[in-house]
Amino acid sequence: MRHLLKALTVWIVAGAVADGATLLDTTGVTALRGTTTNLDGTGVRVGQVEAQSGSGDWQVNPNSSRVKQPTNAFTYFLSNPPYLVVITTNTFPNTLGIESGHADGVADYFYGVSNGIVTNVLHIDNYEANTFIVYYVGYTAATTHPIAERVVNQSFTFGSVDSNADQAYDNYAAQNSVLFVSGAGFRGQPVYTPATCYNGIGVGVAGVSDSPTGPTSDGRSKPDLVAPNPVDPQTSYTTAEVSGAAALLMQAGARGDGGGDTNSATDIRTVKALLLNGAVKPADWTNSFSNPLHARYGAGVLNVFNAYKQLAGQRQTNFVPITISSGAAHPPTGASNTIPVLSAWSLGNITSLAHPPTDAVNHYYFNVTDGMSNAPFTATITLAWNRQSGRATVNDLNLYLYNAANSNLVTCSTSIVDNVEHLYVPRLSPGRYDLQVWKSGVNGFVTGSETYALAWEFFCESANVTKSGTNVIVSWPVYPDGFVVESTINLSPPQTWSTAGIPAAVITNNQKVVTINISPTVTNQFFRLRRP
Repeated sequence: MRHLLKALTVWIVAGAVADGATLLDTTGVTALRGTTTNLDGTGVRVGQVEAQSGSGDWQVNPNSSRVKQPTNAFTYFLSNPPYLVVITTNTFPNTLGIESGHADGVADYFYGVSNGIVTNVLHIDNYEANTFIVYYVGYTAATTHPIAERVVNQSFTFGSVDSNADQAYDNYAAQNSVLFVSGAGFRGQPVYTPATCYNGIGVGVAGVSDSPTGPTSDGRSKPDLVAPNPVDPQTSYTTAEVSGAAALLMQAGARGDGGGDTNSATDIRTVKALLLNGAVKPADWTNSFSNPLHARYGAGVLNVFNAYKQLAGQRQTNFVPITISSGAAHPPTGASNTIPVLSAWSLGNITSLAHPPTDAVNHYYFNVTDGMSNAPFTATITLAWNRQSGRATVNDLNLYLYNAANSNLVTCSTSIVDNVEHLYVPRLSPGRYDLQVWKSGVNGFVTGSETYALAWEFFCESANVTKSGTNVIVSWPVYPDGFVVESTINLSPPQTWSTAGIPAAVITNNQKVVTINISPTVTNQFFRLRRP
């Protein structure tokens, strides 16, 4: 992670590299590659913004053993104060700067051939950080300039929260549909700009207790996500993983995997909602009605396969819009409409009025009933919308989940400062449910109309256990991803469940299969599926 200071000096923290195969398993890339074809970033142009230490070291070396991409796939961008003209080159080495080990490491986990999430991107635009921030985004400058990428990785931090810079990033994202993926900062520190902008994704580190922690100084939930730790333990490279996942979803949406409405499928709000909703919850993950994301984990640990499967459920539009008097109750309407897909997404619009004050509610009805023997479901739902260009705050949107049979409220997410709402219900009884997107006509009213993305997943997990000779074979559906097999020899408390001696799962016919050799000295052995 590089630290971009007001004086534009930098420093680097590095560490040992973890096993790339484990990283790809944990992020869902292995499952994605095992069940889909050619999802590797093809056709997607990406940006990588790199701060320098003062010696001109900000460039990716295409020939580095950590990158191994053709030189002609890169363009390098540099401008100097007063940032009026940008010089570019497509050669390396060049006179604009020199190789950065930090930049090579970020590239490794972004699009590098060995460990990258996307290994076949169309082109990489490598920007010097000051050039990008001032000339393109328009921070401290009178104008902005367009870029060719939709996903931009930023593995640096300002070292503080700069509301003016956040505003510049949000304006640019809203106007140009660019998704900024930014490192949250350093261990034990708060989340800093640019990860604190509303419309981007701020990334922390999974598996450590001192990953950058929110909320922001204005009470918003950041970071948005964490990812597995390939380097001890900073956010530069976890940010690259999330950028790669965003590029994968952009490719999938553009080629029609999310349905014929490719513009909606690649909208930055859709991609953000899907990435957050596909995340896997750590065991100690919590949130509250007013704080939609965990202060350290955000929505959870990145899993691009889960996000992709929800994208593949395609856009759903069969919701029931109503308006009510501001502050009035909004129980289920009793409508017969039903969303037919339990893992999918929507890009919708909602309009409330300030005069007279009127709230708006979009009702999405689900029949959550196709599980096994009344077993409970797990529900994860994410709502995301932008801070509109030039606006100091965001419209107030909330999420509510009602039991449609008795109109009881199951749970809600009602932050008044965030532009993300998030629901997680690990034991949801089978039934009919009303998922509501609500917009205020009074509190937090910025504009009458708001476009939002909504992603959801309702699932009931099941496993099959068979015995063949001295082997036990455990199998379960490949989607949703993120489960591990654990075993114990004693069901009496205290139980000790472990993954020791259990091999990695293989994917066969959309099932994950683990074959375990049982020792002849073991009398009893019990197995379970668990999400970490």
